[in-house]
This record gives sequence, C-alpha cells and structure tokens, in this order.
Amino acid sequence: MFKDNLVSMRKMHGYSQDELADRIGVSRQTLSKYETGESLPDIEKCRLLANALDVSIDDLVNYDKEDSSNLGLGVPPKGKHVFGMTKVGEKGQIVIPAKARKIFDIHPGDNLILLGDESQGIAIIKENTLLEMLKSQE
Repeated sequence: MFKDNLVSMRKMHGYSQDELADRIGVSRQTLSKYETGESLPDIEKCRLLANALDVSIDDLVNYDKEDSSNLGLGVPPKGKHVFGMTKVGEKGQIVIPAKARKIFDIHPGDNLILLGDESQGIAIIKENTLLEMLKSQE
C-alpha cells in the first residue's frame, strides 16, 4: 500500500521524483526505491513525505483504496476522512461510524445539527461546536 500511495500522491501533487526527493532530502534513486518497494523510508522520512504530500503518516502507509469503506477513493488530505457508507433507516435514522464518532468526540445524548445546501449536500456538526463558532464571531 505504501508504495502505491506514494506514487499516486506524488503524481496527484504534480511532483516529479526529483522534486519530491529534494523536498525530503534524499536522492531521486532513493525515492524511486521507495516507489518500487525495493526499500522503505525511516520514520523521519515518512513524516517528511506525509507533510510534503499533505496526508497523515497513517494514511500514507496504511490507506487501502480497495477497502470497500473507502469507496475506491485515493488517500484523503490530512484532516479529511472517508468513513464509508451508511444506510438511512425507515424513520430517517443513520448510524455514524465508530471512527467518525471517535475523531469528532460524539457520544450518546449529544445534540447534532444538520445543515444543508441543495447543491453540495448535508453537513452534521455538534451543537456546542456550532455555538462556540457563533460566539467567537460576535
């Protein structure tokens, strides 16, 4: 996964092997070995690669676009997530995936606000987060 993610992210950002290698302080040949799977970078080079490509180290190393929960999408930018699909129940209820609940600190009993834009879709935000945002704009 790492080598495939590295190649696709480098190309998505429009970097040549030389450009990305310069950004992380290695030779083009070393970067080429990372991309072919002939060698792996140390943790510091992984951190530099992830920063240069604007992704988390975990996603750079472990993201599998073939995983059905990722909907066939490439590695998301740092701070962005693909949580997979959820079905809408007969009464309109949805289940928020556990990973999303953990990242956004959502617990049973929390109030969530649904916002909508007919051209872009639905967004969900915790009530207290929205109230804090509104107060900071006063």
